[in-house]
Amino acid sequence: MDRDNQTTVTEFILLGLTDNPQLRVFLFVLFFMIYVTTLVGNFGVIRVNPQLHTPMYFFLSNLSILDLFYSSVSAPRLLIDFLMERKNISYGACIAQFYFFALLVATEAFLLAVMAYDRYVAICNPLLYTVAMPRRVCIQLVAGSYIGGLTNSLVHTCGLLGLSFCGPNVIKHFFCDLPPLLELACSDTHKNETLLLVFSGAISAFSLSMIIISYLYILSAILRIRSAEGRRKAFSTCTSHLTAVTVFYGSITFSYLQPSSSYSLEQEKVSSVFYSLVVPMLNPLIYSLRNKEVKDTLRRSIAGKKKYLR
Repeated sequence: MDRDNQTTVTEFILLGLTDNPQLRVFLFVLFFMIYVTTLVGNFGVIRVNPQLHTPMYFFLSNLSILDLFYSSVSAPRLLIDFLMERKNISYGACIAQFYFFALLVATEAFLLAVMAYDRYVAICNPLLYTVAMPRRVCIQLVAGSYIGGLTNSLVHTCGLLGLSFCGPNVIKHFFCDLPPLLELACSDTHKNETLLLVFSGAISAFSLSMIIISYLYILSAILRIRSAEGRRKAFSTCTSHLTAVTVFYGSITFSYLQPSSSYSLEQEKVSSVFYSLVVPMLNPLIYSLRNKEVKDTLRRSIAGKKKYLR
């Protein structure tokens, strides 16, 4: 096709999750409750954890801040689209939504790896924990996670900006993700698909390797503990993180680490709902409700507020 006769797309139409009016009302209520629970849970963790002066809670607070922004990239737009007949989004807003999504999802992967390293130091070198993980090192590790996420986001966003969109503009998704956008491009997307596979694989391989190696050392250290109660207490400090890692990577694998021959946008939408909306809601519940220190601090905070109100 002659490039001069092509019409440049200025907006996209989001197909969303469903066109059924009754189901849309139900899903609006469901995802509104999920989003509110995400906001309340993560704000609670951020408010409580500064009172617990250890690197573990510093990383947990940063994970909650990340999850607040992470869920807010897609949730408000999804809720609005449930109430709208025409789900249009401008080209610039679509690119911006993908940019922040790619930034935050990769940063979360790196941060989960950093938290595994933190557990390794705490269990394998407990006497040197505060020395090995001072505030400066913790800040550098969090900053490094964001730098990794930023690199991932810039690479894919710049790749998107180099594509031309001149034909269909209906995105078969509820937000602007890379695979459905590549389907709409008029230009060759082979380079973009290769970058997606390489960066997704590299980020997953690096973070998962760091997590697995950390837990191999942790397991070895736990098995050397003589008392059963000591082993139970040591392992209990890791169960929350292991649960969060399993939930995050279990859902994201279906979206980015599957062969193109078996790729399904419907399957990808379901997994996207889980890792972009459900995981940020579950993280504060997984970490806080299973952690005695957080629960005790939260209980004291609530009791203090009640006393003040009286």
